[in-house]
Parts: sequence; C-alpha cells; structure tokens
Amino acid sequence: MFEPEIETMPRERLAALQLRRLKRALAHAATVPLHGARMREAGFEPAALRSLSDLRSLRFTVKTDLRDHYPFGMLARPLASLARLHASSGTTGKPTVVGCSAGDIATWARLMARSMACAGVRPGDLVHNAYGYGLFTGGLGAHYGAEALGCPVVPMSGGNTEKQVALIADFGATVLCATPSYALAIAEEAERMGVDLRAGPLRVGLFGAEPWSEAMRAEIERRLGLKAIDVYGLSEIMGPGVGIECHEGPCGLHCWEDHFVFELVDPETGAAVPEGEAGELVVTTLSREALPMVRYRTRDITRITTERCRCGRTHLRLRRITGRSDDMLIIRGVNVYPSQVESVLVGFEGTAPHYLLVVDREGAMDRLTIEVELDPDAAPAADLHPRMAADIGHHLKAMIGVTARVVLRPPGTIARSAGKAVRVRDLRASAPR
Repeated sequence: MFEPEIETMPRERLAALQLRRLKRALAHAATVPLHGARMREAGFEPAALRSLSDLRSLRFTVKTDLRDHYPFGMLARPLASLARLHASSGTTGKPTVVGCSAGDIATWARLMARSMACAGVRPGDLVHNAYGYGLFTGGLGAHYGAEALGCPVVPMSGGNTEKQVALIADFGATVLCATPSYALAIAEEAERMGVDLRAGPLRVGLFGAEPWSEAMRAEIERRLGLKAIDVYGLSEIMGPGVGIECHEGPCGLHCWEDHFVFELVDPETGAAVPEGEAGELVVTTLSREALPMVRYRTRDITRITTERCRCGRTHLRLRRITGRSDDMLIIRGVNVYPSQVESVLVGFEGTAPHYLLVVDREGAMDRLTIEVELDPDAAPAADLHPRMAADIGHHLKAMIGVTARVVLRPPGTIARSAGKAVRVRDLRASAPR
C-alpha cells in the first residue's frame, strides 16, 4: 500500500515526526530494566530530548544484551499480553528472543505491505513464499505483508525444491519471496527438471536475509526472468520490511524513518560516520511495543544517502549491505567479506553460484581456501581445472587483494540451504598455535 503522505514527506517534517515519536518510544523503553538503568546512568530524560542527535549520549544495545537477559528480560510488555514470540537459531549461544504484541504484528504487516508495494508488487499478485516459517521472521513477515496488500499467498516455506518449482509453474506465481541463495537453488532445480520459469508470469522477486552481490542479482534475474529486489530487516528490530529497494531499480534500500531512527557509526570506535561513507548501521525503534530497541548495533555495513529517490520517496536509503562486521574475515591483514568473493565468483564461466570459504592456519599464518562448485552444463574438461582455479585465484587477488587457494568441486557437492546460506567455515579457533 502506497502511503504518499508519509513516503514523500519533506525531510524537515519527517525529522519532526521522528522526534515526537522518539520521546514517547524512549519513555516506553525506559520501563525495560536494562534501558532504564542506562538512561539513568547517562542522566538522560526522554522528555528533555531536543534533537535526534541527543540519542548519541546513550549506550548501544547489542545482541549479547538480549542473550544475557534470556528469555524475557528485554520485554516491555507482560508475556501473557503478547501475541507471538520469535527467536534466532542460537547457533552461537542462547537464542535471542523477540516478542510481538498484536500492535507490533499489525505495524509489521503494514510496513511489509508498504515495502512490497514500493518494490512493484500489486494487489492480486500471486506470492510464492519460500522463506522459512516458524521462529525465523522471514516467512510470516512476507506472508502477512502480502495479505495486507491484497495478494493471495502460497505459504510454501523452504525445502522440497522440486515441489517449489512445480507450484510456481502450475499456479502461475508472479512474485517469489526467498533468500537469494535459495532462489538460485530453485532456478537450478527448475533447469534440472526442464521447467522454464523464465517463460512464466514471474515478475518480481523479494530476496533478503543474507548479504548478496550485484553479480548474484544478475544471475538470479537471468535464470528466473524476474526483477530481483533486495529487502532488508532483522528480527531484533521487526523482521523483513525495515527497508526495500523500489521498482525504479537498484538505487538503494528505502528505510521507513517514520518507524525507525537510523545511524551509521564506525564499527571500531562507535563514532558517527558522515553520509556517503561506509559504516555500521544502528537502529532505534519508534513504534515497537513489546521489544523496544535503543541504538541497536546491527553489524551490517552499508552507506546512507538522504537524496530524494527518482520514485519521489524521501526516506533515507541504504546502499547495498556489503557484509556484516562480525562476518568480516581478516586474512593476513586483508579485510574480506564473503559478498566480495561472491561478486568475483558468480557468473565466472564454468562455475555454479555455490561456494564456501574455509579459513585455517598454515603454521602461524592464516590460509584461505575457496571451494567453488563447477557448472554441470558448462564445466571445462578436467585437464583445464588447474588453469581455471589459477585464473579464479588471480581475479580474486586483483579485485580483493587476498591470496587464496581455489579448489573446484564437482556439481552438487556444496551443501544447499533453504534458509540462510552458510558461506564461511572458520577453523582457526581449533587450530594449534
């Protein structure tokens, strides 16, 4: 649903709206013991807030805060009054628990519907939803947003890729929602089955939940015959729908400033980063009832622009998320993001868009090995593999500045995922020193 009075609001009025809502949001957040204690520690009174920049006097909230107060210590509403709980997988420790009130879910559905309309989805479009349902916010976020926009939804969730292809083709889906890596897995399975999804009515793909490159966008569009749109969100803030690219093209993610305050900081020092420079995204919620967040460090690295988009929207835009500060690898002094490697690998002749970065130690030095899967239809003869691996390694060195050993793997041997793709295996912690 297009809301022109909000989405095209002059930035001065938008900032005034944010300030009014921020005072109320921080007063509400102060009822959470952690946030309240930090405000008192800083001598901070929400009612005395004079500008958005006053937020900088407050400490950041980080993911470990949620884990330290597991399961319900960060909630601002009684558990019995909530409508739903979501949680992360907890693969690196206790899961982070996300509570939603009925009001939160209504706001989420509205913002996701706004996002989908921004991306070119229209009422009546048939939405094939291959995001995972359950504790992961992706599936239900896309589902409720599509319904709020007036779109019928196929709630397929992830997995059973052969059936995904059949239903997309048989039902005539016009919109596909999935992680970008799983969208490629669907394209790969369709090609194996002899189903040309490019000839069908698929028009728009909403892809998110993991960093992906422009090269992967081009590959998805080529193989599925749709317009690939980047959608941004994170469970701790809301889920999908915090930001999205518009139908005008890849000109940045429109982020909804009437519900969030966005900052960009230096990931090392925490100092503010000027517009146009790369930094870590920090988000404060303005309308969250059950789980208000104050200066939440997303760990996502991006750039911000406040220039009006050619679509007419005035809310700030994020440039493509290039990676996460906690996913960044430092290999012999070189900073490496998986998405940088992906931009070199995707579309490289003879390879499939599936790869894995393996980091270990060789003596006292870090070593990066990149496993690249061969394309079953275009792989070169085995005697050309050494030359091809060397060519990929040369391109990586030239484009990123990192030296890597490249290992070519047979088709289908790198694990696929229906959810977020696993791109890195870091073995350095277990290596002897």
